[in-house]
Amino acid sequence: MAAVKDLAQNVLGKLNIGSSGAPPKEPSAEELQALREKYTKAGQGQVFTFYDQLDTAEKATLFQQLSGFNPEHINEITNRALNPPKTESEDATPKFEPLPTSATSSVLDSKPEDLQRWYDQGLELIAENKVAVVLMAGGQGTRLGSSAPKGCFDIGLPSHKSLFQLQAERIWKVQQLAQKKHSKEEVVVPWYVMTSGPTRGPTEEFFEKHNYFGLKKDNVIIFEQGVLPCISNDGKILLESKGKVAVAPDGNGGIYQALITSSVVADMGKRGVQHVHAYCVDNCLVRVADPTFIGFSASKDVEIATKVVRKRDAKESVGLIMQRNGKPDVVEYSEISSEMAEAKDSNNKELLKFRAANIVNHYYSFRFLDSIPQWAHKLPHHVARKKIPSVNIESGETVKPEKPNGIKLEQFVFDCFPFLPMDKFACMEVRREDEFSPLKNARGTGEDDPDTSKRDIMDQGKKWVQAAGGVVTSEKEEEGVEVSPLISYGGEGLEFLKNRTIKAPAVIEKED
Repeated sequence: MAAVKDLAQNVLGKLNIGSSGAPPKEPSAEELQALREKYTKAGQGQVFTFYDQLDTAEKATLFQQLSGFNPEHINEITNRALNPPKTESEDATPKFEPLPTSATSSVLDSKPEDLQRWYDQGLELIAENKVAVVLMAGGQGTRLGSSAPKGCFDIGLPSHKSLFQLQAERIWKVQQLAQKKHSKEEVVVPWYVMTSGPTRGPTEEFFEKHNYFGLKKDNVIIFEQGVLPCISNDGKILLESKGKVAVAPDGNGGIYQALITSSVVADMGKRGVQHVHAYCVDNCLVRVADPTFIGFSASKDVEIATKVVRKRDAKESVGLIMQRNGKPDVVEYSEISSEMAEAKDSNNKELLKFRAANIVNHYYSFRFLDSIPQWAHKLPHHVARKKIPSVNIESGETVKPEKPNGIKLEQFVFDCFPFLPMDKFACMEVRREDEFSPLKNARGTGEDDPDTSKRDIMDQGKKWVQAAGGVVTSEKEEEGVEVSPLISYGGEGLEFLKNRTIKAPAVIEKED
C-alpha cells in the first residue's frame, strides 16, 4: 500500500490539486525543514545541494517534486531490485512447463462453433456496456525518428491514418456491431489511454485536433503513468538539473498503480465495467475489444487471460507464456536453454513445446483490477542500467556520461501473473498475420518497422476482399488493399465486394 500512497501523492502533486491552477508556491521554512530532514534521514539529502541557489519558482517546483516521493521507499525498492530476496523455489532449478491444455485455446484449431460462441458472448457483453479498453501509449517514436507519441505515427497507409486513428475506429466499429446486433440505442466501450509525462500533452492535443476520431470525448480518458527517480550506481537519487530530480517512467507494470491513482478503476466501477482489454499502442493489427477474446476469457471466469502468437522458430528472441513452478508466468528468451528452446511438442513433432510468444495483449476481470491495492506492493522492480545525464553534486556541472552511471527502476506488466492460481489464468493463441505486427524500428530496417506494419495491414485487407469474393489486381504482386475499420472490424460485412475488381493499392472507406 505504501507504493500506491506514494504514487497517489505524486499524482496529486503534479496535478496541483486545490490550487486553482495557480503556480506552485515556495514552501514555508517549516515545510522545507521537515522535507529536508526526511531526505537527510534516508541518506538522500544531496537533492537539496543547490536549493539556496534557485529562484522562487524553481524552489517551489523542486519542493513539489520531492514531496511526491518517499525517500525511504525509494531506498527500499532500489535495494530490493539490486538484491532481490531469494525464495525457496529459486534456490532450486525452476521447473518450466507449457500451460495446461485446460487453460489454453487456439484460433488455429478451435471448433468454428466455439469461436462463434465466444464472439457472440463477447459482443453481448460489449452491448451491455460491460467492456472497457486500456491502451499503453507512454512511448515516444524516438527510434522511428519522431519525438511525437508513437500512437501519432503515420505508417504510410494510403489513408495516412495514425495508429491512434486505426484503434479508435476499431472501437467505433465494434460498438456499432454490438449496437446493431442487440438493438441498443447506444453502446459505449470506454477507452483509457495511459501516457507518460512527455507524451500526455501531445496525446491530448492530437485527440482534440482529430475530434477523438469519432468517439465521444467523455469516453476517451487520458491518464498518466507514474515516474520514479533515477538512481546513481552508489544508490543516490540523481538530479537532472540543480532544481529537478532525474526521473523515468516506472515501466509498463506501472499501469496497475496508475489505474488506481488516476481513478480509472473507480470510473470503470461507476460505468459497470466487468471485462477489460489492455494492449500496446505499437501493434497496428490489434483487435481492440476483440469480442472473441472477451467471450473466451469471460466464459472461463479467469482474472487474467493473454493472447499469444506462435513462435516463428527456436531462435526467435521473445518472452514465452508458460508455467514456472506451477504458476503462470512470462519467461524471457535469455532464461531458457537452447535445449528447451528447441524441444518439440510431444503431441505434434512439427511444433515447438514452448511456442506461446508474449505480445502484451491481455484481458483482466474488473474484480482483479479492483484488487490492485491489495497486491501492488508485491510487484518487483527491475534494474535497467542507463547513461543518465545528471548534475555533479560537487561541481554543479551537468555531466553526459559515456557509460552507464546509474539505474532506472521499472516494473513489468506481467509480473502479477504468478500471483494467480493456474485456474484463474488463460491463454488464446491467434494468427500472427491477423493480429500482431509491432512497430519498433526505423523505416528501412526490414523488421517491425513502418514498412512491415503497412504491408501487414494491406495484405490483411487484400485477403479479406478475396474472401468476400472480390478480385484484386495490381501491377506489383506485393500491393494490397487497406480496408477501413469503419467498414470492417475483422473481415465481416464485405459482401458488397463480391465479383467486384479492385485495383491495388486501394483504400476501401465506404461501400460505394
